[in-house]
Amino acid sequence: MSFITKEKIFTREWFKVYSLIVVGTFIMAAGFVFFINPYRIVPGGVYGIAIVIHYLTEGVFPFWPSGIPIGLLGLSMDIPLTLIGMKILGPRFGVKTVVGFVLTAVFMDMLTYFVGQDDPLHLGDQVLLASVFGGVMIGFGLGLIFRSRATSGGSDIIAMIINKYTGLPLGQLMIIVDSTIVLVGLAAFGDWKIPLFSWIVIYIVGKVVDITLRGISYEKTMIIVSDSFEDIRQKIIVDLKRGGTIINAQGLYSKGNKKLIYTNVSRREYQMLKDFIHKVDPKAFVTVIDANEVLGEGFKPLKEG
Repeated sequence: MSFITKEKIFTREWFKVYSLIVVGTFIMAAGFVFFINPYRIVPGGVYGIAIVIHYLTEGVFPFWPSGIPIGLLGLSMDIPLTLIGMKILGPRFGVKTVVGFVLTAVFMDMLTYFVGQDDPLHLGDQVLLASVFGGVMIGFGLGLIFRSRATSGGSDIIAMIINKYTGLPLGQLMIIVDSTIVLVGLAAFGDWKIPLFSWIVIYIVGKVVDITLRGISYEKTMIIVSDSFEDIRQKIIVDLKRGGTIINAQGLYSKGNKKLIYTNVSRREYQMLKDFIHKVDPKAFVTVIDANEVLGEGFKPLKEG
């Protein structure tokens, strides 16, 4: 499967995609500079490694007294990893991915130059607070990058390569790679609190990326089995002005014929429909599922998904 997508240059879609990349990389870089880097948190990825190397090289080079710049280190790892990935995995990484990791490195070192790297927000010992806000900003920035249909590159490529040769699930491999990088931070800094805060950041980043990609959904999926299915059908169509599907089913125990209603409703409509079902058929069987995303007529347009 190719990750490359092409937008015609200077079209509305092109501006939208690259705006997402620019804004996303800036937010992600700010999350690192203001909340992650000053506390030596190592949240996996190439920038986790870059943070470790940055602090280990403090005072080594006279022209970089505080250590090799983190953005420069990240970029120096992203470029060869992307080239190796293209060699082994094929042309999965397009121009947008390259633009993304270059801008991240530039924004990170630029912000560090202007605000410094020693607790720019004066949070003191509030490392947990920094972990939470850093995770939210990095996750939101990454989510915007992913919405542009670019990839984050970096350690993700390592996981993809291992996946190719081992067949292990990609999600598990990404966790293993990031956790290994976190343990490198523990070995380098010798502080047990660092991996604990780092795993908090990794968890929050994953959750915020999901929310950014799918949005906060208030929709409910309802699966209804009731002898009063016709009354319920009319309620859904006429009062709620929603659609749905009626499925012919058979009871597992009774083997009797049943009508199963499948429908998606808003949170407010769910409460109205639930109360109505209780009124017309207290013995109805209803399954309610939180819908992560509902695309189509009456909800979010499919093209925005």
